Amino acid sequence: MGDMELSALSPSRRRALAVALLLAVAAFLVARHLGGGAPARPAAEPLRPARRAAPAAVPRVVVDVVGAVRRPGLYRLRQGTRIADAVTLAGGATAKADLALVNLAAPLADGEQIVVPARSPGSGAVAAPPPAAGASASAPLDLNTATAEQLDALPGIGPATAAKIVAFRQAHGAFRSVDELDAVPGIGPARIAQLKGLVIP
Repeated sequence: MGDMELSALSPSRRRALAVALLLAVAAFLVARHLGGGAPARPAAEPLRPARRAAPAAVPRVVVDVVGAVRRPGLYRLRQGTRIADAVTLAGGATAKADLALVNLAAPLADGEQIVVPARSPGSGAVAAPPPAAGASASAPLDLNTATAEQLDALPGIGPATAAKIVAFRQAHGAFRSVDELDAVPGIGPARIAQLKGLVIP
């Protein structure tokens, strides 16, 4: 529209046209400010999988399984397992084993010897292993390695008490002194005094 056309407009029309032009410019500036002025958001970082903590090492115990089992020897088991687990690991008990004299539910202790006794044919008595080379028949009996039959041969110790000594040893670990026999049911101070010199811890 030229100057002649603008001058021909009435003052009110010119005022309205100026207001409309100012509003258009203002709207353009506001739109530009709102649309392009905001900073771009950084891209979200991908989630990284959490690292799993390394499992704690399970404590182990070493036990010696001997007697009427298929594979006697040293075995390493987890702490807290039972004598039954050690016997199973040793191939299980043989047909001649007398498991009634073994507390299979007792927990294992490190360094323990587990003796699975065997019955003599037809007698029900526990068979003693052959004596070690150089061993003397009069030598004191070791409470921690003796079988139930060997313990039964001691004065005042019958089959039932011998079985209790073996069960106590397997449940509580090795004897440290002869006086600890007092904790075995059926053995009192008089019997301990009688056994001193005949047995050693």
